[in-house]
Amino acid sequence: MRFAAARALTALIFLFVASAAYAAPYAAMVIDARTGKVLHSRNADTRLHPASLTKMMTLYVVFDAIKHGEISLDTMVRVTRKAANEPPSKLGLRAGQKIKLRYLIRAAAVKSANDAATALGIAISGSESAFAKRMTRTARALGMSKTTFKNANGLTRSGHLSTARDMTTLGRHLFYDFPQYYNLFSRKSTNAGVRQVANTNRKLLGAYRGADGIKTGYTNAAGFNLVASAHRGDKRVIATVFGGRTSAWRNKRVAELLDMGFKRSPTYVAVRKPIPFQRGVKAKTIKVATNGAVGKSLRPKDRMAKPREQKLATVDTQAIEAAIAQAVKDGKKPKPQPVQVARAQQPVLRVVTRVSSAGGRHWAVQVGAFSSRQGAEKALLQTALRELRTLEQSDRRIDYAMVHGDMRYRARFVGLNQAEANMTCARLKARHAECFPVRLGS
Repeated sequence: MRFAAARALTALIFLFVASAAYAAPYAAMVIDARTGKVLHSRNADTRLHPASLTKMMTLYVVFDAIKHGEISLDTMVRVTRKAANEPPSKLGLRAGQKIKLRYLIRAAAVKSANDAATALGIAISGSESAFAKRMTRTARALGMSKTTFKNANGLTRSGHLSTARDMTTLGRHLFYDFPQYYNLFSRKSTNAGVRQVANTNRKLLGAYRGADGIKTGYTNAAGFNLVASAHRGDKRVIATVFGGRTSAWRNKRVAELLDMGFKRSPTYVAVRKPIPFQRGVKAKTIKVATNGAVGKSLRPKDRMAKPREQKLATVDTQAIEAAIAQAVKDGKKPKPQPVQVARAQQPVLRVVTRVSSAGGRHWAVQVGAFSSRQGAEKALLQTALRELRTLEQSDRRIDYAMVHGDMRYRARFVGLNQAEANMTCARLKARHAECFPVRLGS
């Protein structure tokens, strides 16, 4: 009896050692999402299997395609045999079936469905290989220099590799570049058209205060991966783990990393959003002159503005934000900062979060004027989620200007025509939300 027990114990020890020997490599990264500052890293630049973290890029490319009018949320997508035959996790799509793009997005984001992700890629680019190349090009443009994609779903494929640093970068871009879709990642469950699906990340979302996304991943080669984002007060932290031993271990480790991030990140800091993906433009680092002025930026000129406005001034927005943050910290009222003025006596201090590219559409809707940028950003996000149908093709702008004698952040959706602006405000006011149409330049 004792001999049998000893043999069983030896076998268990052998299995444990063997599994540990073949465990996926561990890597981690923690950043302050507001600035991109690295708060912790370990093996962050080691190229590893990303598993379903891949779907973050799949969705990023799809959101970009919607933004540029290549496809819409209501496009009916025909499911190919290739997509239908993908292994689990899957939605259960059938070859030849037609389903709205919005449901494929939900299934990929929440359920992490491989068939839905492949269907999305083929719908956008015509084939999985063409879409994978587009994913890689987009990754390079975002500064993800060590990432190469071979498919849209993250199933193990030779050469399909990324890093903890790159996936953290991608998570930050998803939050800032497409806030109107970010709520998908916090849903505990959602309607995916053919059925209701549960979130693969629901345990962390339910257990960690402030967690609101982003994406889990698992394969034998990758281990248990997770990119998680959480906010507390004005702080937002993103933590990434590759190579978790179990889902429970991964969630516990991510919670520890998020705690570390909140402890190490400052309470007051000027938000510096990443430069969003721009087609045909390679990622470059913004150079800052010794006097603090921005020396070079990839942001396009504001084509919505009138010529006179474009000649107003060069505004050092980072310096303004830093001054505002310091004033808040000191308990003082923020004051407008001096700027270099060219051909204007009364410059308008503007902080543009996204520059409109909708030339000829000179109307906007304003949904509030706030004492903090965070308040304006929150209003824009909540309004976008509330009125997605009429605001889907608009861009978001935050203007820092004098309102009734006080400096305020004005939250606006731009790139609308007059009829769209009036309709949007009518719908919002019917829901008791603040809104009024504005002709740009006023």
